[in-house]
Amino acid sequence: MQAHKPPLLKNQVIPLTIDGMTAEGNGVGHYEGMAVFVPRTAVGDVLDVKIVKVNKQLAYGIVQTIHTPSADRIEPDCPVFSQCGGCLFRHISYEAECSIKTKFVEDAFIRIGGLHPKMLPILGADAVDGYRNKAQLPCGKETDNSGICFGFYAQRSHRIIPHHSCRLQPESFSPVIARCKELLAHIAPYDEVSNTGILRHLYLRQGHHSGEMMVCFVVTKSIRKQLTTVARQLMEEFPQIVSVMMNINPKQTNVILGKETICLVGAPVIHDTFCGIPVALSPQSFYQVNTPQAERLFAEVRTMAQPQPHHLLLDLYCGTGVIGLSMADAADKLIGVEVIPQAVENAKQNAARAGIGNAEFFVGDAGQIAQQLAQQHLRPDLITLDPPRKGCDDATLNACISMAPQKIVMVSCNPATAARDAAYLCKNGYHMEAVRPVDLFPRTGHVESVVLMSRKK
Repeated sequence: MQAHKPPLLKNQVIPLTIDGMTAEGNGVGHYEGMAVFVPRTAVGDVLDVKIVKVNKQLAYGIVQTIHTPSADRIEPDCPVFSQCGGCLFRHISYEAECSIKTKFVEDAFIRIGGLHPKMLPILGADAVDGYRNKAQLPCGKETDNSGICFGFYAQRSHRIIPHHSCRLQPESFSPVIARCKELLAHIAPYDEVSNTGILRHLYLRQGHHSGEMMVCFVVTKSIRKQLTTVARQLMEEFPQIVSVMMNINPKQTNVILGKETICLVGAPVIHDTFCGIPVALSPQSFYQVNTPQAERLFAEVRTMAQPQPHHLLLDLYCGTGVIGLSMADAADKLIGVEVIPQAVENAKQNAARAGIGNAEFFVGDAGQIAQQLAQQHLRPDLITLDPPRKGCDDATLNACISMAPQKIVMVSCNPATAARDAAYLCKNGYHMEAVRPVDLFPRTGHVESVVLMSRKK
């Protein structure tokens, strides 16, 4: 019997038309019934593709020739787009990107959740560049060993692509990074393979509304005297820098920040406002990276939730409390729950700064605390959920169901787990009203969604 010949072989060059896009940003076409995934392509491209990997059900290729470019294609505006692992969609129009992200969300609810929700138009961003209020740049050696470099990791690797002027970060970051490169040239960069060297990361944050900037050096050991000199120089040259910190991380780990942080010069925090709430930010503080778009996201949560003066609002996975606090003025009482103690402390401080007196925050696992509240016969009128990428656990969902609020509004950074959790709620007394995709991170592969669930009558 003749052996079955696979339809594709490695290094084979094939004609391909791209007819879809994956959540990882790869275009997908089909050749003799086999799906072929090709990075940096666009729906409608007619190509010659070189096959680089073949599995039983699918293959991967790279572009050899573009015969007919997609109508969505634009010229990439970043010199390291093809190398860096940050942006996925700089080669297509923003309108096309928003359309793709809407389809990601809709497909997840249909395919994973078995649901056909009302899809509201995506909230696209007004600014697709310069929106990140934070940059964490690994430090390495220049390729010619002439000094240190800062940059970004190549996709699926820890190989540093030297680059200071990422289009996603504000223009104010670039001269500070360039100057740090000069001032820190005498400090050995950290090598994670040999676990040698001192300077691991350069970490910048800036208040979107205040303009205040923090610089934080992440090092393997304290070199306070050397870095204090650098810190003073930076503050003299850049008036927007109000805080320079040193974080010590001696561990062999992918986690950027260590446990110990020392203020070298200036204040230990920077200040900003978010949804009208004053916030103070340390290097460890969680803060939404795209301030104006996150404010629009939380405004959408409020629109869906429609809090009323007699409502008890329960905010699970509350983080630093901003979702709940942004609605507390319209509700009778807010209870927030978060597993990270520092985040709860920040939430309490945020409430105090904003003069919000009807909010309480508790440290604990969302599922366990929600169960305790349910056992106390607490009946919230509204529950907001903002879980991590893995979504809600069963304990949290079951406690929500047992407390029987009229509405549940879920914010999700992962359409797949949002669809799974929504389907569970739909099987247990809830109806899915609508989904609003929100593009919080333009040009990347990420998309948020806000899901409105109401209790069946």
